[in-house]
Amino acid sequence: MNTSPVRTNASLCLAATVTPEGVTRAPLPIRAGRVGSSRAAWAYQLDLRDHLIFPALINAHDHLHVNAVPPLIPDIPFPNSYAWIAAFQAHFQDADVSAALRIPKALRLRHGALKNLLAGTTCVAHHDPWHPVLDEPDFPVALLRNYGWSYTLGWQEYGPPVQQSFLATPAEWPWMIHLAEGTDAVAQTELAQLDMLGCLSANSVLIHGVGLREQDIERVIACGAAVIWCPGSNRTLLGRSLDPRRLCEAGRLALGSDSRLSGERDLLDEWRAIVDTCELGAAQLLGLATTQAARILRLPSRGALLPGAHADLVIAEDRGGDAVRSLVGIERSQIRAVVRDGVPQIADTDFAEWFAVTGTEAVPVKLDGKPKLLAKHLAEPALIALEPGLERIADWDERACDVAVEARYH
Repeated sequence: MNTSPVRTNASLCLAATVTPEGVTRAPLPIRAGRVGSSRAAWAYQLDLRDHLIFPALINAHDHLHVNAVPPLIPDIPFPNSYAWIAAFQAHFQDADVSAALRIPKALRLRHGALKNLLAGTTCVAHHDPWHPVLDEPDFPVALLRNYGWSYTLGWQEYGPPVQQSFLATPAEWPWMIHLAEGTDAVAQTELAQLDMLGCLSANSVLIHGVGLREQDIERVIACGAAVIWCPGSNRTLLGRSLDPRRLCEAGRLALGSDSRLSGERDLLDEWRAIVDTCELGAAQLLGLATTQAARILRLPSRGALLPGAHADLVIAEDRGGDAVRSLVGIERSQIRAVVRDGVPQIADTDFAEWFAVTGTEAVPVKLDGKPKLLAKHLAEPALIALEPGLERIADWDERACDVAVEARYH
């Protein structure tokens, strides 16, 4: 985030706030980067009539550093993730893959965070070793920090040993592992293996779970564990995904993108790919990336618009009809603003005044062809160059921006 002093007190007026639980029409106060219980003495008032305010999204599973690596497209579905890992070894020799991996890891991690932010995601669970860049104050998104992890049961050349990692993780922290990522007998036996190791408990967070059978899902629910659903990645690599309904009804399911190496572009694309074919309703899908994700990842100050929560917001136009569908199913360029800790990070150009009052310098960009303002600390050329659809605007009509701001706020 911008480390210079900012004025983050604001009152967002005349908009409807939308959560999986319903729609509320009341001013949303922001005090010192958090959702307030009342309006501050000095607060920048923003008229958001005909708009909807959502909690910013939580991506419960991403590998931030590989989002610019060209994917391996299978001719036929793999039976499990281990077969994909084996096939990918030859893919490392591809010139484009080699070039992508020569990009400094710190930059690739920032890029993975930026691609999340552009789609309304302000908090990510990164399932890989920690890197110093993740601690930098201007890193584009917040990260899950209090957790334990192992990579997988059947490929332990990477990441902490399973039992050692599980035992070292406090019970109040989530412990994550890829599990049952496949459709064959290998995947179907992994939950029992994990249980035999003593690593299945209320803080176990199982990534993918495609091979979980009906009785396995009931076992997961009974012990209070949870599954992170990455349907785009599962369909690409394995040809199918799990049935999300039972886990969702039990509150034991969250949504992840698993990076562009195998999954969809971002969580918005994940939603669009499933919203018309899934048995889940739009409010349930919203919950998978907000309230349920926050509960499963033990993030009490995220995923909601309650007093004390981080003022991480997504603002969209009210298009009438089902309010939740105004976010679930839209393009990232249609988001009006993404806000982190009360400060806009990317927004349409008529939000220029909001950037200014928070002390945040913004630069003009285009996102998928639409003019936007992007916080300057996110606009380094090397970072923008990694993100398809994002470009700096060289010839910026400042007067046109001023006219838009004047028309909106005065």
